[in-house]
Amino acid sequence: MELPTPQSKPFYQTDSGAAYVGDSVALMKELPDQSVNLICTSPPFALLRQKKYGNVSAQEYVDWFMPFAEQFKRILTEDGSLVIDLGGTWVKGEPIRSLYHYEFLLRLCRPVEEGGLGFNLAQELYWYNPAKLPTPAQWVTIERIRVKDAVNTVWWLSPSTRPKASNRRVLKPYSKAQKHLMKHGYKPKLRPSEHDISDQFGNNNGGAIPPNIISDDPHNADVGNSVIGETPALEGMPVNVIAASNTSSNDRYQRRCREEKVKRHPARFPAALPEFIIGLCTEEGDVVLDPFAGSNTTGQVAHEINRQWLAFELDESYLEGSKFRFEELDPLPDAAASGDGAPGPEGQTKLFARAAE
Repeated sequence: MELPTPQSKPFYQTDSGAAYVGDSVALMKELPDQSVNLICTSPPFALLRQKKYGNVSAQEYVDWFMPFAEQFKRILTEDGSLVIDLGGTWVKGEPIRSLYHYEFLLRLCRPVEEGGLGFNLAQELYWYNPAKLPTPAQWVTIERIRVKDAVNTVWWLSPSTRPKASNRRVLKPYSKAQKHLMKHGYKPKLRPSEHDISDQFGNNNGGAIPPNIISDDPHNADVGNSVIGETPALEGMPVNVIAASNTSSNDRYQRRCREEKVKRHPARFPAALPEFIIGLCTEEGDVVLDPFAGSNTTGQVAHEINRQWLAFELDESYLEGSKFRFEELDPLPDAAASGDGAPGPEGQTKLFARAAE
């Protein structure tokens, strides 16, 4: 697919994508229908405390988001995917959770004739952030009547019931237990739950099927074990929880922002999240859009695994810092001198791809 582009000139571009400063609703209106294969994003959450990057209250959130979602539905291919990392929040002054992110999901998935947008829920994914602070402090660290809220729900939505996807592209390396099983064999048996574990679990299929737990360590099965169970044949299979910290303070992006005194985005998500999603939902050459790009982690990952990308961000200073993600990957052509043409997939360099061992 050819990379679609807004009419305005990009803030910067690489040989595989382009970043634009501006309101993403307006920029998306300039893209053709069904021109994007995947929208992978983390919009501002509905939080009790206002953040510098901008966020609205839980009461206003769903209505605020609908103009974005309407454009998402229009520009996605029929077999495309919309994957949204959306954290929850609390009811102000009470130790109970807001339901806004469930209302958000229902609004997007209701049929059009019932006031929704007609998306389908393909699956829930989960991002577990072990570095999350123990908040709200009143309920977690003072009264100690709640536990730390360390998981964001990642909604995987799609216009059709069968979006493009393959878990073969995100296989995890087999665990030691699985390698032992494949070498020495596995005796089929019926588990107490009445699940019939066949001898097929001893086959070598190139890697373990990822669950909906997303991890930035392909060998780390600690989270998966607690979800999947103790059966050696299932150990290390990827699940729908992404376990990854977002507290890195010394990666290239952080170092270069400090050196150049450029504002860093305060709420970056880890590369493991878009890496998993882009790998699962797209093929090489497909177009990936992040309409709330921030520091453009999504664009960097898309570039590294041979996808085309678009990044839309309202705050120019965040995109200024995001340039540092591409310094060692590609030259950044002067957007003003590049004309109105979009960068195409030619000349892309595949820098890495997570592969099963």
